[in-house]
Amino acid sequence: MGTTTPDPRVLVLGLDPYRVPGPWDPEPVARATAAGLARFADAGIGVATCLVGLDGSDDVDAVVTEALRRRPWQVVVIGGGIREPEDQLELFERVVNLVHRHAPGAAIAFNSTPAETYKAALRRLDA
Repeated sequence: MGTTTPDPRVLVLGLDPYRVPGPWDPEPVARATAAGLARFADAGIGVATCLVGLDGSDDVDAVVTEALRRRPWQVVVIGGGIREPEDQLELFERVVNLVHRHAPGAAIAFNSTPAETYKAALRRLDA
């Protein structure tokens, strides 16, 4: 018998660590993100991601809107990279308003770290 992946109920919106200008090492964030997403599979909860770049390679509004319209989401998790740096306030506002407009039935959750994404979504899935 083959295994099937459950339909995604959770959408994770975040920054692609490889497309954030820096000098910085994106590997720890990428590993933490992968570990956080693996918890969804372990629990049998379908998850999808929408990771955007801040290097100018994405029309962030268009990419996020397309992901939000893909299906009805039960929970949308907005990652800390979008939310926390003070200089990202405008991006955070745009993303929250896009979720409000294009996924009005979805609960919104916030993670504290990439590894905590599952716990953030679970708080709203259980609500």
